[in-house]
Amino acid sequence: MKADNYGLDLVEIAPNSSPPVCKLIDFGKYRFEQEKKKKLSKKKQHVVQLKEIRLRPQISDHDLLTKLTKAQKFLANGAKLKFTVMFRGREMARMDVGTQLLERVTEILEDVAKIDKVPETEGRRMTQIMSPR
Repeated sequence: MKADNYGLDLVEIAPNSSPPVCKLIDFGKYRFEQEKKKKLSKKKQHVVQLKEIRLRPQISDHDLLTKLTKAQKFLANGAKLKFTVMFRGREMARMDVGTQLLERVTEILEDVAKIDKVPETEGRRMTQIMSPR
């Protein structure tokens, strides 16, 4: 065969056409170039990170501000934030405290972040998702 004489491979390009189309190419080199293109396209993609910050309903002001400064750093790096308020025992009776806490977080971060998902309760947790402006 001609392909063997030249040290190439016979590759079928369009098998459904009449007559089928074939090409003499170095298949290893072709496969390498395809993988290189795939890597380049992956490199250009931007993956958004989701960082979680956990809070408790009875958190002190200083602890909250410390967590929110960390949150501002995450937002500056382009990450989304998931605030989770965790309830235990009798705290379940006062879920409104968690809602107020998340409203306070929203007020403090309103200049650097916007709400993607409003506060939602799932069992013993209340979550809110925010993304950078």
